Amino acid sequence: MTRKPNVLLIGVDSLLADHMSCYGYHRHTTPHIDRFAQGGALFERTYSAHIPTTSAYSSMLSGMDCFSTQVVALRHKGPLSPEVKTLAEILGDSGYNTTCVGFSGNPGSRGFDSYLDYPGWGSWTEGRSPKAQNLNNVTIPELDRLVDQGDPFFLFLRHMDPHAPYLPPEPYERMFYHGDECDPSNTSMQPVMAFKPFCDFFASWMPPGITDKDYVIAQYDGAIAYMDACIQAIFNALEARGVLENTIIIFNGDHGETLYDHECWFDHHGLYDVTLHVPLIIRYPRAVPAGKRVSGFNQHKDLVPTILELASIQTDIEFDGRSLMPMVEGEVASHESEFYITECTWMRKHGWRTPHWKLIVALEPDFHFKPTIELYNLIEDPDENNNLAEARPDVVATLQDRMHAWIDKREEDTGLKNPMMTQGAWVEGAPFKTSQHAYDTLHIGDPGQAARLQAKSRQ
Repeated sequence: MTRKPNVLLIGVDSLLADHMSCYGYHRHTTPHIDRFAQGGALFERTYSAHIPTTSAYSSMLSGMDCFSTQVVALRHKGPLSPEVKTLAEILGDSGYNTTCVGFSGNPGSRGFDSYLDYPGWGSWTEGRSPKAQNLNNVTIPELDRLVDQGDPFFLFLRHMDPHAPYLPPEPYERMFYHGDECDPSNTSMQPVMAFKPFCDFFASWMPPGITDKDYVIAQYDGAIAYMDACIQAIFNALEARGVLENTIIIFNGDHGETLYDHECWFDHHGLYDVTLHVPLIIRYPRAVPAGKRVSGFNQHKDLVPTILELASIQTDIEFDGRSLMPMVEGEVASHESEFYITECTWMRKHGWRTPHWKLIVALEPDFHFKPTIELYNLIEDPDENNNLAEARPDVVATLQDRMHAWIDKREEDTGLKNPMMTQGAWVEGAPFKTSQHAYDTLHIGDPGQAARLQAKSRQ
């Protein structure tokens, strides 16, 4: 009998696809991942429909959308529904040894045999933060253990390097920056440091006196390049143990990052494409052709069915997603190109994205004082800077009709209410009655508090 392939899923937190060189970025940030991508299939239009981390990984690790998982909020209360089976549980039932690194206690991480954690945050006073090497330090011995056991394994890695705080070690700190980050004539950081909800958090890990936004962006890019180098060590370990060619390797992001975009500074809230668009690369030489670039639309919910098809594992689960292999093989051009989008991070919003239009509707006032309804023409304004909601009420009405028809259908399909309407107090102080109320209430003081807020679902 042919031995089942191993599965290595590398999930990267807060990674902008557009800041990877294999996705066309002008800086050479990902040379090792670029080479890895040449050996497999790179997906150009993968979207995280349910922002942020908790909901994104719940979809990525279950093959389900938010109606089935009922997970939309960062600080989701309680476990994943028992009716939803995770990838770890499915593979475990098929004889796999399963290990999760860096994501213990979250709803979508249920079902692993082993959980390992590593230091994945940092601050200015602690110095440069080798997050990816910290991950390697626990992952590579675990990889050796899994290989030695002899059974097929599923290893899930959650990388934190591109996630704030951006503190890559030398030489990555200045790899992409050669100026004076504290130049007094530069005022680009003034609005960032004046933003009360986040300014204390930024001050805890940015250089004292920082004035240049480009330095901070260069730190983000340096963190990506540092992570890229560390990931190559994982690939080398697989090769050294002789299991590289029999391992399905997936590189995916949970969501992107808003750097200096839309006044959502250096975080990952908002339903703009900088947050929704994520990288996806799959390498498995036995079934995935090398050098393939796939242009069709797909979402996190499509990943589990794809992995199971590649591993030749049968299940009677009716996933919300579909395998990407027909797209890779040219049998279909795309999965659904218009879809429901949600966010429950620091703002509670939902919307509808088509290849042409993006509709964003606020369910509560947000702390950026943005309008209740936003509409963007993604063809003429791909960076989403020109809100056309007032100018094109006809388009707003059409997209709202499509969105609500989809919500009604999914509620009927699942017998469950839209979780965006049932979250309750999705963040402390919510619901917010005004933007000023939200602005005065929401606050991150330091990386420790940020980590604790992310870990609320574990309590």
